[in-house]
Amino acid sequence: MNIELKRIGMEDCERLWKMQVEAFSELLEKYQDYDISPANEPLSRIEERLRQPFTCYYFIMDGEKAVGAIRIVDMKDGGQKRISPIFIMAEYRGKGYAQAAMIAAEELHGAENWALDTILQEKGNCHLYEKMGYRRTGEEQVINERMTIIGYEK
Repeated sequence: MNIELKRIGMEDCERLWKMQVEAFSELLEKYQDYDISPANEPLSRIEERLRQPFTCYYFIMDGEKAVGAIRIVDMKDGGQKRISPIFIMAEYRGKGYAQAAMIAAEELHGAENWALDTILQEKGNCHLYEKMGYRRTGEEQVINERMTIIGYEK
């Protein structure tokens, strides 16, 4: 696998948004988390984030194919960096792309001091992050009777 992170500019905003909506739609249907799901975010929210000087969005590229995307929040002040969100399109899941993208993000932004949140009930996500060296922070936010968001740090 030859994975590369390609920085996303405003010209790719709508493409990124469409991919995000598609990638998270299954989770939205499963958990019905309409207030916080990336699948339910308006295009304007992606535009707003792309304008933030501390936000970097990247397409996760396998050759010429965008297999997903990752957003890094990095204030560049030595403080904690955040992954929020990362997603892989359904047809590419389970092939190591998320892990490779996280390694590439650490190469670009530094290997120390990371944080992210995930869905407690998504055991595969939890396993991936723990395999990547993340530890649960103990923070939990119950969204509804189906879904709890938990925090991780590295």
